[in-house]
Amino acid sequence: MTADLTAKGLKLSHLRLLAALTETEHLATVAGRLGISQPAASRLLAEVEGIGGTAVHRRDGRGIALTEAGQALGRRAARILRELNDAARELEEIDSGHTGQVRVGSVTGPALSHVMPAVRAASRDAPALTVEVEVAASDLLAAMLLEGRLDFALCRLPEGQDPALFTAQPVAPETVDLVVRDGHPLLGGKPTPAQVLQLDWVMQGPKAILRQTVEARLTSLGLPLPRVPLSTPSFLMTLAVLQDSDAVAPLARAVSDRFAGAGSGFAVLPVDLGIVVPPYALMTRAGAILTPAAERLRQMILA
Repeated sequence: MTADLTAKGLKLSHLRLLAALTETEHLATVAGRLGISQPAASRLLAEVEGIGGTAVHRRDGRGIALTEAGQALGRRAARILRELNDAARELEEIDSGHTGQVRVGSVTGPALSHVMPAVRAASRDAPALTVEVEVAASDLLAAMLLEGRLDFALCRLPEGQDPALFTAQPVAPETVDLVVRDGHPLLGGKPTPAQVLQLDWVMQGPKAILRQTVEARLTSLGLPLPRVPLSTPSFLMTLAVLQDSDAVAPLARAVSDRFAGAGSGFAVLPVDLGIVVPPYALMTRAGAILTPAAERLRQMILA
């Protein structure tokens, strides 16, 4: 395949088609999304194969399937289009001074300890700046980063994800507390790990890093794993379950410090199982160039 695809005639319309085909390999759906006819989409696909000198698709039942070459081109095309969108945002920010929009992702603890203070400071320094914050588990945030839906995220590399796809700057580990409702039967004394593990626990799903850390620590201590009748990534759902039951939830200390204080309705159990989640990092897509607004907020978070 030639290395100089643009000299051979590769155009933006070809990139849009390839990027769309990585999301759905149904040509009619892609054509509708791009606002062109299906025959026009077929012609673009044929042009790509002529320019590249290799097949990028094959017939697969009623649809098509990208070949290995097609998948490689599609991934690159999607990345180029994301960079062009970011370039457009950067030009707008340059024209308007301190204005701009930043899309940040974070797991719950750093959202409270790092993102919120930085956003407050940014609102004072650059009132026209707007920030969107997505609070979710690391696997979802990493996927959103790769899709170009976030500028950066405070999270951890999900299990099985290729680290070469990201640039990661470690920030800090997280100590975990066990949070219950006020008036819980185990408050006021010195509960043993066995007593705590007899209760129901509320945690994220089995693939969540916090849950894997909790279970690995309990196993290393020779303790049984707790019963988890409800798995949820929702912090609000977790608090609601705690409020209405004697369940226990392992939460990052940044969260328990804010939501389990006096008069909050929640408290930290006086038992330390030594649960520490590995350091989270400030992650961006590998090779991504942040807009001025995003870089400004990134620096404020790190500070």
